[in-house]
Amino acid sequence: MEGRQWRSTIAAAQAGDRQALDELVAGWLPLVYNIVGRALNGHADVDDVVQETMLRAVGNLGSLRDPDSFRSWLVAIAMRQIRDRARRRQPDPLDESAAHESADFAELTVLRLQLEGQRREVAEAVRWLDDEDRQLLSLWWLEVAGELTRRELASAVGISRQHAAVRVQRLKERLETARGIVRALDGACPGLRELTARWEGRPDSVWRKRLARHIRGCGYCSGARESVVPAERLLVGIALVPLPVGFTLSLAFGGKTAVAATSVGWSAKVLGALAKPAVAMTAGATIVAGGAYVVTQPPDGPPPRAAAPTAASTARPPSPTASAAPAPSPSPTKTQDADVYGTVVDAVDTAPDRSTPPGGLPRRPESGITSSGGSKAVLQHRGESVTLSGQGYVLVRWQIAPHDRSGGLAMPTWTGLEGKLFHVASGGGRRMDDPLDGSTDGTATGMGSPETGYTVLPDGTQQMWQNEFFYVDGTVTLNLNERGASYGLTISPSSWDMVTEDIRNGPDRGVIRYGLVRDNGEDTAPVPQYVTRATPADPAMVAQRSRV
Repeated sequence: MEGRQWRSTIAAAQAGDRQALDELVAGWLPLVYNIVGRALNGHADVDDVVQETMLRAVGNLGSLRDPDSFRSWLVAIAMRQIRDRARRRQPDPLDESAAHESADFAELTVLRLQLEGQRREVAEAVRWLDDEDRQLLSLWWLEVAGELTRRELASAVGISRQHAAVRVQRLKERLETARGIVRALDGACPGLRELTARWEGRPDSVWRKRLARHIRGCGYCSGARESVVPAERLLVGIALVPLPVGFTLSLAFGGKTAVAATSVGWSAKVLGALAKPAVAMTAGATIVAGGAYVVTQPPDGPPPRAAAPTAASTARPPSPTASAAPAPSPSPTKTQDADVYGTVVDAVDTAPDRSTPPGGLPRRPESGITSSGGSKAVLQHRGESVTLSGQGYVLVRWQIAPHDRSGGLAMPTWTGLEGKLFHVASGGGRRMDDPLDGSTDGTATGMGSPETGYTVLPDGTQQMWQNEFFYVDGTVTLNLNERGASYGLTISPSSWDMVTEDIRNGPDRGVIRYGLVRDNGEDTAPVPQYVTRATPADPAMVAQRSRV
């Protein structure tokens, strides 16, 4: 639950609505738990810091003037409590033993998110970072996963966005060093075994320097035996570690009684909800802020293809020849249900030859489209939507912004469909994975560049074009689900003539490629991905493979 829904919940909680406070606490506790847990790497103080953060947030909720800033305000409180804990803590030999007796957050991340391969390596490398780096990593990890923005990260740390960019870059360099240590320790280097014979197995700064020095000078340890994927690519799609089984509100309050907790604004409903074990989930699913679920990326898949980059993308964009396998010829969905229509889109198509004009676009009836956003609706933030009604063509124009924030792209979804919806054509002069103007070596595409990072599509998602055209016969709502990579949509009613003109703009008219006709004029024409007749509480949870 985000956007307008959270604003109303926060306002109700400020006005004294106990149920709204329940929802607020239950919804945002996982985010705070992840920030604190990763910053302290599961130290025994995690529960106390989470407790103090939530107490202060509840106690000062009335002072929050802008509900839209709630998340950044809450994150800033958590970071202050983490820093205050570091200032209060005195060096004590017993402190380190307490850390090792507590729940190692790196291991929790590996086990609860079922990470493997290089994703597991990144999680384990966190143990080798200093406290200050772990604090920043706790925010950057969530930024890459789509839970925070760069503005919120900078605000929480108390620095400018420009300074935050520098700090994050340095963190990434140290994280890569730590990943190298994890890889080397998993290897079979005789020299490294001799060096670590006296090591007790606990990561610390002294051994980090020794091991890093050995790796730099060792041909065996420094040799790349596999392609090393940048950390931000691996973290895309990995959301929040779920609350541990048995994590209760009384634990979060350091053993305070329910009466004491309730006296500061925590109701019996919250106490009961959080006293239950964490929800049992299937592999790859995690609780996220807002009480929803997201499906994480599968472990270390193959390198990305031009048609659909994955979370394991390398720093260089894919070769144009490495396209995904062609989609099978359209065929009607096999079903006995007369209400189900259209072709299910379950394969990623290959970019057509750029110099081949498209086929003819079948003409469908046009009585006109009404848009709740007017003649040109602009969606730029998660939670925004536009409802389309009538009979006719609609243009959805994409603008992704990897220079603003790269990473995993949460696709827009079509909800509350009454009637029929078809994906009829693609145009705008280019697919998003085409090289940008002036780029002849393939290093800069609409999906990003080595300098800015890349926008990454979920596995199996069709590569979008600059302009995507749909045909509506009924009513449907298009929802922006921005989380992670920045993007915006412009939605406007169109016409058969306008669609035909757009897709026939080709290289001879100064653009990269001709468009593509998807419509066959029948009820077996393709339906878009991410569409449902339901109206889910969180539109981002609509399944990719549509059956309507």
